[in-house]
Amino acid sequence: MIDRMRHRRYVGMVLYALVMLVFLLLRLLPLAPGKVPWPGADLSLCLTLVWVLRRPEQVPVLLIATVFFIEDLLLLRPLGLWTAIVILGTEAARIREPRWRELPFMIEWLRVALLIALMTLGYRIALAIFFVPMPALGQVILQYLATIIAYPVLVVAARWLLGLSRVDYIEAEIMRQR
Repeated sequence: MIDRMRHRRYVGMVLYALVMLVFLLLRLLPLAPGKVPWPGADLSLCLTLVWVLRRPEQVPVLLIATVFFIEDLLLLRPLGLWTAIVILGTEAARIREPRWRELPFMIEWLRVALLIALMTLGYRIALAIFFVPMPALGQVILQYLATIIAYPVLVVAARWLLGLSRVDYIEAEIMRQR
């Protein structure tokens, strides 16, 4: 019989994959044909960071890599580039998660904003090095701002809709012992 912690982990992994699939399908729908003046937030990146900072055991690196590689394929981005950058960013957040656990939300939001900025900058530098056509800088800045604004909304939504809360000290000790 599967124990409660392992069951919760597997349910979280499946739930993460389903929510990411919904976000991807919504992104692919032609909701506004023509040119969109304000780019939307990268909700998949936001939710991944929310999940990694709340329940890191539920989103293993292989699951994140699979989800973002499928996104690269369907959104016609350079294969694996954004996936690699997201993996580097989420693993940096995962390593620091125990230290960020007790900090106030505003500090977390600031650090996530800085992390997303570094990820976006790294992506643009890689595109420039390989002479791949890049989106306009203004569009990228607007998407970055929308993503940062969407982060607290997704934190609240993940808490109330998905029951995704931070790991407390006792739960962290139990997971560490296993």
